[in-house]
Amino acid sequence: MPARPSDVSAVSTELRCEFGEIDIYLFDQLLRGRFDRRRRVLDAGCGAGRNLPYFLRRGFDVWAVDADASAIRSVRRVVVSLNPASPPDQIHCGPLDALPWKDSSVDAVICSAVLHFARDEREFTAMVEEMWRLLAPGGLLFARLATSIGLERRISSTTGRVCLPDGSERFVVDEQTLLALTSRLGGTLADPLKTTNVQNLRCMTTWVVEKK
Repeated sequence: MPARPSDVSAVSTELRCEFGEIDIYLFDQLLRGRFDRRRRVLDAGCGAGRNLPYFLRRGFDVWAVDADASAIRSVRRVVVSLNPASPPDQIHCGPLDALPWKDSSVDAVICSAVLHFARDEREFTAMVEEMWRLLAPGGLLFARLATSIGLERRISSTTGRVCLPDGSERFVVDEQTLLALTSRLGGTLADPLKTTNVQNLRCMTTWVVEKK
């Protein structure tokens, strides 16, 4: 029997209650078991916490950082609501290139739509290295970022801060940069680089790296 309109509406409501506004590419990693045994999760550049509800509800050890104080206040409210036992010092307001926690503190780092706000290559590299420092052996770095992959003929440079065809200014990197950085960190690609081209206006790449 075909689903009634109310049933269809209930499906989306139920999914939002369980997962919030989670990044669909992060959801794919959940489905594929990448977080089955990685229970200490840092959302680096968490914003208002769109990727956190599922992890909080399921008892993950959640960490979060963002440079925006108002965003962190929102995240603290979400944490108190969904997992009040979470230590308050694991929610931090500050930059990604100077994180306050010890080496190997977490098992997974989520960094969704953040790295392309770097001012330059130095800041981009520093953010990646700080997140990598926090990862324990066997940890996972999941990043979504704007890249030049697929836009090479439409932008002024394939690396650095550029104006994208959609009118925004972003720090972009190319495939060679991501592969070289993966190698320099001593990591292994968990998946091949996957890039979504949005009508030749911008390209977003999913970069998933495992720490040996």
